[in-house]
Amino acid sequence: MCFSFCGPGIDIRNDYQQLKRLENCTVIEGYLHILLISKAEDYRSYRFPKLTVITEYLLLFRVAGLESLGDLFPNLTVIRGWKLFYNYALVIFEMTNLKDIGLYNLRNITRGAIRIEKNADLCYLSTVDWSLILDAVSNNYIVGNKPPKECGDLCPGTMEEKPLCEKTTINNEYNYRCWTTNRCQKMCPSACGKRACTDSNECCHPECLGSCSAPDNDTACVACRHYYYAGVCVPTCPPNTYRFEGWRCVDRDFCANIPSAESSDSEGFVIHDGECMQECPSGFIRNGSQSMYCIPCEGPCPKVCEEEKKTKTIDSVTSAQMLQGCTIFKGNLLINIRRGNNIASELENFMGLIEVVTGYVKIRHSHALVSLSFLKNLRQILGEEQLEGNYSFYVLDNQNLQQLWDWGHRNLTIKAGKMYFAFNPKLCVSEIYRMEEVTGTKGRQSKGDINTRNNGERASCESDVLHFTSTTTWKNRIIITWHRYRPPDYRDLISFTVYYKEASLSPVIGFPGAGTRATNGIPSIPLDVLSASNSSSQLIVKWNPPSLPNGNLSYYIVRWQRQPQDSYLYRHNYCSKDKIPIRKYADGTIDVEEVTENPKTEVCSGEKGPCCACPKTEAEKQAEKEEAEYRKVFENFLHNSIFVPRPERKRRDVTQVTNTTMSSRSRNITVADTYNITDPEELETEYPFFESRVDNKERTVISNLRPFTLYRIDIHSCNHEAEKLGCSASNFVFARTMPAEGADDIPGPVTWESRPENSIFLKWPEPENPNGLILMYEIKYGSQIEDQRECVSRQEYRKYGGAKLNRLNPGNYTARIQATSLSGNGSWTDPVFFYVPAKITYENFIHLIIALPVAVLLIVGGLVIMLYVFHRKRNNSRLGNGVLYASVNPEYFSAADVYVPDEWEVAREKITMSRELGQGSFGMVYEGVAKGVVKDEPETRVAIKTVNEAASMRERIEFLNEASVMKEFNCHHVVRLLGVVSQGQPTLVIMELMTRGDLKSYLRSLRPEIENNPVLAPPSLSKMIQMAGEIADGMAYLNANKFVHRDLAARNCMVAEDFTVKIGDFGMTRDIYETDYYRKGGKGLLPVRWMSPESLKDGVFTTHSDVWSFGVVLWEIATLAEQPYQGLSNEQVLRFVMEGGLLDKPDNCPDMLFELMRMCWQYNPKMRPSFLEIISSIKDEMEPGFREVSFYYSEENKPPEPEELDLEPEDMESVPLDPSASSSSLPLPDRHSGHKAENGPGPGVLVLRASFDERQPYAHMNGGRKNERALPLPQSSTC
Repeated sequence: MCFSFCGPGIDIRNDYQQLKRLENCTVIEGYLHILLISKAEDYRSYRFPKLTVITEYLLLFRVAGLESLGDLFPNLTVIRGWKLFYNYALVIFEMTNLKDIGLYNLRNITRGAIRIEKNADLCYLSTVDWSLILDAVSNNYIVGNKPPKECGDLCPGTMEEKPLCEKTTINNEYNYRCWTTNRCQKMCPSACGKRACTDSNECCHPECLGSCSAPDNDTACVACRHYYYAGVCVPTCPPNTYRFEGWRCVDRDFCANIPSAESSDSEGFVIHDGECMQECPSGFIRNGSQSMYCIPCEGPCPKVCEEEKKTKTIDSVTSAQMLQGCTIFKGNLLINIRRGNNIASELENFMGLIEVVTGYVKIRHSHALVSLSFLKNLRQILGEEQLEGNYSFYVLDNQNLQQLWDWGHRNLTIKAGKMYFAFNPKLCVSEIYRMEEVTGTKGRQSKGDINTRNNGERASCESDVLHFTSTTTWKNRIIITWHRYRPPDYRDLISFTVYYKEASLSPVIGFPGAGTRATNGIPSIPLDVLSASNSSSQLIVKWNPPSLPNGNLSYYIVRWQRQPQDSYLYRHNYCSKDKIPIRKYADGTIDVEEVTENPKTEVCSGEKGPCCACPKTEAEKQAEKEEAEYRKVFENFLHNSIFVPRPERKRRDVTQVTNTTMSSRSRNITVADTYNITDPEELETEYPFFESRVDNKERTVISNLRPFTLYRIDIHSCNHEAEKLGCSASNFVFARTMPAEGADDIPGPVTWESRPENSIFLKWPEPENPNGLILMYEIKYGSQIEDQRECVSRQEYRKYGGAKLNRLNPGNYTARIQATSLSGNGSWTDPVFFYVPAKITYENFIHLIIALPVAVLLIVGGLVIMLYVFHRKRNNSRLGNGVLYASVNPEYFSAADVYVPDEWEVAREKITMSRELGQGSFGMVYEGVAKGVVKDEPETRVAIKTVNEAASMRERIEFLNEASVMKEFNCHHVVRLLGVVSQGQPTLVIMELMTRGDLKSYLRSLRPEIENNPVLAPPSLSKMIQMAGEIADGMAYLNANKFVHRDLAARNCMVAEDFTVKIGDFGMTRDIYETDYYRKGGKGLLPVRWMSPESLKDGVFTTHSDVWSFGVVLWEIATLAEQPYQGLSNEQVLRFVMEGGLLDKPDNCPDMLFELMRMCWQYNPKMRPSFLEIISSIKDEMEPGFREVSFYYSEENKPPEPEELDLEPEDMESVPLDPSASSSSLPLPDRHSGHKAENGPGPGVLVLRASFDERQPYAHMNGGRKNERALPLPQSSTC
């Protein structure tokens, strides 16, 4: 373990080449600042793999072009936080280009929290588990970064479904943890406890921190948990060594020879309480001037400071900081502070303890000073060294100095030397004379030492009081009147001058009524910049004035720049990616009109009238106070550290948006805003800045922007000195415009070209000005039988200009195309029709040669037979009138020849179609209005099923036959047929409208994480039972009418406007949820995840198999429509169910509901309850209206009373057995013992305990399931 130290702190600013200072650093003994590098550079050539430890903190601020820290510091492992930046050990602030932190080897932040704020492009924050790095995460502050939904945070291997990273839980979210798409977050095995580990997960020595190169070796540590000494990590420093900087041990000689760069004296470091430190701690003083040891003070501790050059120049806050804590200054003080803001409080903080100055004090050209009260404890100026002319107190050319000290509370003595005052226009001579008296220098000065003509000539040194009589205020003016002033000689009164300014609410350190701000200087940055989008081409920007205008605020400069799209959007193929990034525009409530100053009262929707905001808690107030303090500290740091010159430009009128651009690095950029960023080479494009001047207001509207595009907006404050000094540094915000309707629609026609091998190439134009960026295209194509979908990635389209459809069967096809952008899907194009001809092969040609003669012979033979029959018929029974009936097309027959119109027929003119609802088995389904189809209703909203115009006759007949089946059904819980339109084309079937769609989609819409979820909550247990009862009632009706459904699932149940669930019109959703079906052995599509074991084995479908499917529907309701058997393929599900496997109990599923599922999943079909028995078990929990409309309570059903049943032994097999007694190998909990089917007097009734708590049981997103195989229940030999 060998370290190379750098320090005592490294500050890299303005020039990125200063990073070379880090080349040989292993440990930075101090802080690391990287900040204020405004020119974007390529940092990939800079890499510092040796750096492993920073003992204080890491601060990054406004470094342009830096996208990741992982390349800079690949092995940074520990940030100790010995000293913090305002309680934080890691600060990342306003890094506009940073895309990820990437410190994949960072294992420990020993002290302090992290603050990651206002980094508009920063992702991979939610994938890092900071609790593995810090002891506590409660003080972390991570706000204002890129929203997680807009990030493509994919950990390594997730796209290939082979995740490489480990999972942890953060905020109840169990997910993979990583730093970037290529780097996982490293975690030690649980066996290591709090110890570090190697990269191969071997536990390090207990004294190691972060990581190590070998296990259980205290010399192989990357960093030490306690202290480092002579290559070994130790828990305490050995004898005769001392702690230094909180992490290593040094001897006395090392401590004595440390250069005291930060100390104002040359006495070096001291040793106290086993530690080598720069100064004695509070309450202690050195035991002699050359001593290295500290002793307790008697009373307040004096501190003597001395300057090597004898004269200490104070020209900034930084230079004053060197005098902090000094009580005696050996030497001379020269104060020369030309500019500064709130400078008095800073000077008082660092110089307020000085009591004695042994030399002279000279104050000159300090235009930022209003008073000398910051030297609040100065008692003596000894004058041991004096200026030329024997001056020990010298005050020259201070344009704003108005007061020396408050002489009522000041006792200052000047032992030797004279005073000198000249060119202080606001300092009254009376103030100088008062100092003569107090300091004892009266009589020492000559007449020229205190110049009465150039001191106080711009001050009101002789005053009289004017009494105001009244003031009247208006919206924009104030009228004041005062008593008439009568001087002794009226000629002395020339005029009145009224001075006014806006009152400051902040306290001023100086003297009452005066501030310490300089009238000259650059204003501070504008505050609280907000932006919102009100259209696809505009952004509204609002801000507050700067806290320090430093003069008259004249105008603001607003600059905006279009931001390039994230580079990963060009790399990923979103056809194979599970998650398409979600972008959100800058929504907000900023009005363009001026906002009144009167506070607005919120109005509640209740009857109590206006309501007030709840008072803030003490914790909230403290958090706001800390945030305000932090912002103030950072603003002061920003203002004191940055001087932004005005960009060089000719003076011109900039009230309107100009078309000139700022120069971009090393290449020319045009202002054209056409959509050409799809080219990969344009990923590095630096778009130009546009600029506007805003006068007299703190808001503006930026127009002529691109839809759904991200912009950076900079606001600069400019005061009356802007022409000479420039404007302030910028405060900025990122905002995205709203999407434009129709911008993602594909313009122009879709064309096609025939290609060999039964393939077609489709071409279409790109959207000209899309919402952000086109991610992919979707093609929906198909023949008359079924539709298929093909996804085309943007990379594939850019390469080929279209897409190729391969392996098409011969026939007629239609195709439509839809584009998907960052804002969502565009509209489908108009269908394009094309034909794929049959391929003529050699075998087909031989068959044709053989079949042609045979066909000719058959045709000739048929004609001969027809002529013979016709001749005989004409001779035997000739028509009386001689009329012959001929068919225009003997091969044609209409649907009316097969389907006979009846009382269900509806005239076509009574039907009006409005909008598409979805694709059915035979064609599109529309919502519409039908007249006179329901008794006593003039018009009824209906669902209209159609058949494709290109459908074959067989398909039309099947379509009508399916409708004919529905004519037999009349049940409230089965979707009703309302009519048929069979005359003319297209054929229509009129169904009852179910406005809330299918049950599967409805359940998924209730999931808590769905963004567009209305205020509907997940279903309660009673609502689940209500759904189950309604489905069971509909199925009981079908069973009573000898109808087996064979495809009962949530997708085939429909939800009405009043939330009633009904059995759907059969087959409508089969195409929509085609992934729920599986083709077994080349046969038709089968819903294997809903099928019973006997149906899978033998193809047997009975009402018992429908009961099994009903149990799966209950499972879907409990999980809000999760996929059954999640994690298993269709083949695995088929084997799993046939071998007796069952679905797991969903999380938070009520015991009663799951026990009902288990009843339905009895392996022996005859042990399953019937639908009537299911309803009987839950009827007491159904809503009262169920009795009015259900089949169960109808006259048609009339279930016999239990005591009237006389069961024969052969009927007992239909009675479900008690599941709790059916198997000893699969017991149910004791609390379920009351849930059983009795084999006594009530054979048709399932007795289930009704314990319905109104909680919200749902199991969505409950983590992965193990899919453990449940043992099959034993089959009864009597059944």
